[in-house]
Amino acid sequence: MDLIIDPLLQGILILIQIYVWVLIIAAILSWLIAFNIVNTRNQFISVLYDLSYRLTEPALRPLRRIVPTIGGVDISFIILFVLLQVLETFLIKLRFALY
Repeated sequence: MDLIIDPLLQGILILIQIYVWVLIIAAILSWLIAFNIVNTRNQFISVLYDLSYRLTEPALRPLRRIVPTIGGVDISFIILFVLLQVLETFLIKLRFALY
């Protein structure tokens, strides 16, 4: 059973870390676009923004419905980041509890 659970948990933990990095990139890119630091007419920036939006929006949309913006600032990124860190900590503790 450990031959199945351990690699599965490791894979889930890796996917969470990749998603956290995508979330960080999406947040930074949205700030750079909002402050006109990068130009969205640049094809690379446009593709990167579209990809990050498509990957993060399905998880952020439900949070945006629940959590209101505070002073015009969307904190759904922060809440999702914290939830992913809590999930990661839980899975790590679960992994060590199985041994």
